[in-house]
Amino acid sequence: MAKFVLAGKADCPYYAKAELLADVLQRNLPDFHIHKICVHPKVWEKWLEDTCASNDWKHSSSPIIWRELIDRGGKGMLLGGFSDFLEHAQGYYGITSDMNTDLMLKIAEENGQTKELCMEEEIHRHICMTFNLRKPSFSALNPVCYSLIPQLFTPGLYPGLPTFSLHLMDADGSEEMLQGLKMETEDLALHQLHEVTVHSDHAQAFQEAHFIIFLDDLQPMCGSNDEKDDKDHMISQVAERFHCYGQLIEANARKDVRVIVAGDSFVNLKCSLLIENAPSVDPHNFVAMTTQLEYEVKTQLAQKLSVKTAGQFGIPAGLVFSMPVSFSGGCWSVRTDVTVTDELKQKLNACADELKMERDIAARILKMLDASPKADFSDSLPQ
Repeated sequence: MAKFVLAGKADCPYYAKAELLADVLQRNLPDFHIHKICVHPKVWEKWLEDTCASNDWKHSSSPIIWRELIDRGGKGMLLGGFSDFLEHAQGYYGITSDMNTDLMLKIAEENGQTKELCMEEEIHRHICMTFNLRKPSFSALNPVCYSLIPQLFTPGLYPGLPTFSLHLMDADGSEEMLQGLKMETEDLALHQLHEVTVHSDHAQAFQEAHFIIFLDDLQPMCGSNDEKDDKDHMISQVAERFHCYGQLIEANARKDVRVIVAGDSFVNLKCSLLIENAPSVDPHNFVAMTTQLEYEVKTQLAQKLSVKTAGQFGIPAGLVFSMPVSFSGGCWSVRTDVTVTDELKQKLNACADELKMERDIAARILKMLDASPKADFSDSLPQ
């Protein structure tokens, strides 16, 4: 198998002619593969200098062509410029190029204009297309992140979209650990990942975000033997934190932002607080992922009973509640083919009562916060 790399200035006529010849070779030869690198004229000289220096080559014009040694590994083998590539194609494959000068110049001009437009669009999307991956506050080394990040950038997951930037932020300021995660993520060399950044500024982390994933979970109160006090303490922490997160989303994120909330506890309450404090964002754009706990229960039942269980959910009005949904065109809709028995209804009512109690506790806490002296809402987040 022959794999060649063709690189050149976007507005170079000889790059345009070499590109057409490479396309002809790739169409007609099953074992011939070409990888093209179209470089903006403003950065071409620096790019060429760096490439030649890293490979110990000498080349000073556009285009530059080399062969990748994909079977043996090691650095590529320099072929040369356009004339060398044309001679190679004629000698080895009996194929040449008959593109005239006028067509070369026309295509080169179009290539240059297209590169300018692509760069403008790409820069904009690199700024806006961001994931705000919030690490769990109790552990910046939670294994969930190490398995989640590669899945976020699975090829084909976002067809037609450019590269993304990944913004990492830890509410408790574990910057050193996040820097380690940043390095490990960069080592993955994910195709759609443009850059990874670590943030301590909460507003900056949410700036123009398209997607936000919350993985925050809170620890129980140390030394407490009272289950009720412990639960009230955790609800208090959740209320303060996600009240602020909602305001940060409202003030900084895009209005079409998609938000996913996951975790081990109070997931519905967290999502409810975000919706209440980000009123300009469509509530349908918020999703609470309670399936983690559901799957843990299913696993235990399956191991005990040797069967696969199926959970069904109703839809209590006015609450963020788990429900059966179907997705189409990037939006979800509630399924209407679920039968709710009297026994199931009783269980759903019990769950709804518990969620209402959590919401009432959070509302009382936030009411007390509103009565206290006003401050920047991001100040209550740990720095």
